[in-house]
Amino acid sequence: MTATPQIVLRPKKDESIKRFHPWVFSGAVAQKPANLREGDVVRVVAHEGGFLGVGHYQIGSIAVRILSFSDEGIDTDFFEKRLSAAYSLRLALGLVNPMNNTYRLVHGEGDGLPGLIIDMYGNTAVVQAHSVGMHEAKGQLLDALRKVMPGDMLQNVYYKSEGTLPFKADISPEDDYLLGGKNAEAIAVENGLKFRIDWRKGQKTGFFIDQRNNRRLLESLSPNRRVLNLFSYTGGFSVYALRGGAQSVHSVDSSAKAVMLAEENVRLNFGEEPRHAACADDAFRFLKQAQPGAYDLIVLDPPAFAKHREAINNALQGYKKLNLAALQKIAPGGLLFTFSCSQVISREQFRLAVFSAAAISGRNVRILHQLTQPDDHPINIFHPEGEYLKGLVLYVE
Repeated sequence: MTATPQIVLRPKKDESIKRFHPWVFSGAVAQKPANLREGDVVRVVAHEGGFLGVGHYQIGSIAVRILSFSDEGIDTDFFEKRLSAAYSLRLALGLVNPMNNTYRLVHGEGDGLPGLIIDMYGNTAVVQAHSVGMHEAKGQLLDALRKVMPGDMLQNVYYKSEGTLPFKADISPEDDYLLGGKNAEAIAVENGLKFRIDWRKGQKTGFFIDQRNNRRLLESLSPNRRVLNLFSYTGGFSVYALRGGAQSVHSVDSSAKAVMLAEENVRLNFGEEPRHAACADDAFRFLKQAQPGAYDLIVLDPPAFAKHREAINNALQGYKKLNLAALQKIAPGGLLFTFSCSQVISREQFRLAVFSAAAISGRNVRILHQLTQPDDHPINIFHPEGEYLKGLVLYVE
């Protein structure tokens, strides 16, 4: 049996690992084997030689994603234990039921499997690898997944990683595939509402599961309100607002295909719904042209404005500009649901950007709710970077 290659850290660079942070940064590495391949399983040891952890080696600023702080093998049995723990948590949370068959089964570091996302849509698992190590372990992951999930709970596995792996990964479009199924679409059920999912071409794994709880909150605050859902994608917030009794709902997205999906999801739940209208337009342009006071509930759920630290300043300016535009147009007594899904933007930075927008608007603004990701997107307490979704519900006088 081949010995697991070792990475040796520089002196005094093991403190964060001893505090169970799952990332080893490239600047902390003192020695590594010359023939090390991206995706290899490696043992991480301190400069003095003490064992620290075992994980996947990768090229870039993060050199190793730690899978275990115990000196153990990374094999099918390992993945089975981790997947079993993740599935048990979702069962304990009551997320698997006839009214809700859509949930995240594995959330990377939050479930002790950094670099891996698995979302469940009914009996289909959509798997995304965000590291070469997880990509190369996909066969073991599939075997473990089939052992953990009951037969009727897992009929299809769709592997969708071409767009999520580092550019250095050796992957081709043929690596995206559906096992045990014949198409790449399904109807998902979330809190009793139906949504058509396109795993193959949709963003993320086809649906933004992370907004489930926030959509429920919006539903409860929607009665008789005129709702504007910007960056609407497949219309999740719009469908909830309609069920909540909104007077009218307008869905706006720059993608014409997303607008069509939003309209389809409205029909799927309500048939022809005169309260709903959708259009493909730029969010900033739409807000600029909107009549002041035309909406008394606005949703701002843009894509990540910053995917790396070099973009933080520009992203914060973007959040300030967007929120200012909404605050200038929302009706008195209106509610603004505003979000950032940029991992590199902290909760404090996002709040400051929104504060700046409120100050410039000259309106009296109060925070009613501070929002985050749901419980099937758990945050490893030793890895605060996992808290990527930040949201506020504002009352605007």
